[in-house]
Formats: sequence, structure tokens, C-alpha cells
Amino acid sequence: MSEHTIQATGRSDKGKGASRRLRHAAAIPAIVYGGSAEPKQIQLDHEKVWLASQNEWFYASILNLDIEGQVESVLLRDMQRHPFRQQIMHLDFQRVNANESLRVSVPLHFLNQDASPAGKAAEVVVAHELNEVEVSCLPKNLPEFIEIDLSDLKLGDVIHLSDLKLPEGVEIPELKLGKEHDVAVVSAKLGRTGQEEAPAAEGDAPAADAPKK
Repeated sequence: MSEHTIQATGRSDKGKGASRRLRHAAAIPAIVYGGSAEPKQIQLDHEKVWLASQNEWFYASILNLDIEGQVESVLLRDMQRHPFRQQIMHLDFQRVNANESLRVSVPLHFLNQDASPAGKAAEVVVAHELNEVEVSCLPKNLPEFIEIDLSDLKLGDVIHLSDLKLPEGVEIPELKLGKEHDVAVVSAKLGRTGQEEAPAAEGDAPAADAPKK
């Protein structure tokens, strides 16, 4: 697990007016909650956080939130964005207990697809049915992403959740709910160019050819 630190400062002003003033000053209003401590209102530098938000780790990693020298381990739980501007409006961070398991959605990285038999075949479509998966683990075991090696993928293959190679101490809670929850993650199937048109069934004449009443 990589170390990522986000700088913040405390704030006492609350309400929509205070948040609006912060945004005009290129800052982001935010809150830290959870654990045994009270929720804490904070603010962050928009430019620095915007740059951090372009990385996957910002959404699926334990972050070191440095609030004026006091560091807390947190997870980003919610982000509000402006409808059309490149602006983050508000952030919610949840405190993390090192001894308590947590659930986080982590991104999937697909490797060697172009080198696989399916990837080399022009008529085959490799569909990524999922781009992230929810895992359960202790904070120290949380991966930034999970890799899926597609080098042997061929037409007709389907990779399910149960086929993923998970890091030590990491599990997928969905798999405990039954076989019907072992959904497909990747599938290789014929695309439109590789499919022959199915012959029309007998009696399925076009509507234009049907006898008029």
C-alpha cells in the first residue's frame, strides 16, 4: 500500500455562505467523520486536490490527511463536483481504524489483452463487464488496484469474480452470497462482423408482405 498525503486546515465557519466563500478563494470545504472522534470541518487547496483527483489512488487508497500537523488515516467516501466546471465542490472523508475491516471499490487493471488470442482476432470483442470490484480487508491490505492477466484469453472465455487473483488478506464479499453473484468480469465473444445473420424463422414474413384484411 502506497503512502499518499493530503494537506488540510481546520475551519470553524459552517453553512452555505461559508462554503461559497471558500470556493471563491480556490479552496474546498470538506468534512472528516467516523471513529471515536467528532466530525471535523476542514478545507483543502483546490488546485492540489484537483491534481490528486486525477489519479486512481485518490479514490481507492488509505490517505494520510494532514490537518495542520495532525495526521489521520482516511478514505474518500464522497465527492461533489460542479455540473460543468472543473471544480470540486465538497469532499467527505471517513476515518479508518487499522484493526477494523473495511469495504472499498478498487479499480481493475487488464493486462496483455492485445497479445491474447482474443485480442488479436479482429472479429472478437473483449468486453470488460466490470471496471472495479468491491473488496473487504484490513486497511494495511487494501490494494490500489487488482490486475487481471488476459494473455490466454480466447473466444468464448469468461472470467468471473471467483477467478480473480486477490492479494493476501483481501476477499470479495459478493462471492459469499451465492453462485449467482459470481458475475462475469471479462468475456470474449464474436462481434457483429463475425456473426452470420440468423435465418428468419418460418412464418415470420415481413409486415409489408402480410395479406391485407
